[in-house]
Amino acid sequence: MTRTGEQGGGLIWREGYLPVSARFGDPYFSPDGGLAESRHVFLAGNDLPGRFRDGFHIAELGFGTGLNLVAALDAWRRVGQVGVLRYTAFERYPLDSDDMAQALAAFPEIAPVAEEFLARWRPGQAFLRLADLEFRLIEGDARHTLPRWHGRADAWFLDGFAPARNPEMWTPALMAEVARHTRPGGSFVTFTAAGHVRRALAAAGFRVARVAGFGRKRHMSRGVLVPQGAKAGEVGR
Repeated sequence: MTRTGEQGGGLIWREGYLPVSARFGDPYFSPDGGLAESRHVFLAGNDLPGRFRDGFHIAELGFGTGLNLVAALDAWRRVGQVGVLRYTAFERYPLDSDDMAQALAAFPEIAPVAEEFLARWRPGQAFLRLADLEFRLIEGDARHTLPRWHGRADAWFLDGFAPARNPEMWTPALMAEVARHTRPGGSFVTFTAAGHVRRALAAAGFRVARVAGFGRKRHMSRGVLVPQGAKAGEVGR
């Protein structure tokens, strides 16, 4: 089934539960298990929930269905973290609430968090606050919106579509902006292990490692922003 969405780009549903971008020809999450992928790649890859603290700030390139946000907030609550999780997402083609709800319905384990978020979320909304969450969605091309952002993240979820299909989300200039908007000692993780992406992040100042991926993907990439004067680059290739 194809549904108009993504600002006219179209959304295809495989087997009724897996959303695929007609624009990029890529699924929004792994057919091997989207929630397990989010937990392995984006949470564990950033050493979360172990690093959580009041005011911890996650930033994401590619908000998609909102699965990574819901998984992060679910983890925050499961460990009994006090305070507020801050989450900023950059998305050029936001999905509407119905599509997000259909996608997140595939994960009943996190349904209470998803339902709470979706009950408050409306298309075009830029900011949402829950008792333990401050969420901001910055709509537009991240190559233009991220340089204008004044925040800095403790952890980055780099979750654009695959570099071969969506190269604009993985340029050296944009990876440099990710580094510029990362707190000292902050981290990133991404599902991709593409060499040009790892090299761009290393050049931006991250110490980058290629590690075990999720499902059918053998490898993914993670890294930590090193202090000025320390040696960045790739390790464990």
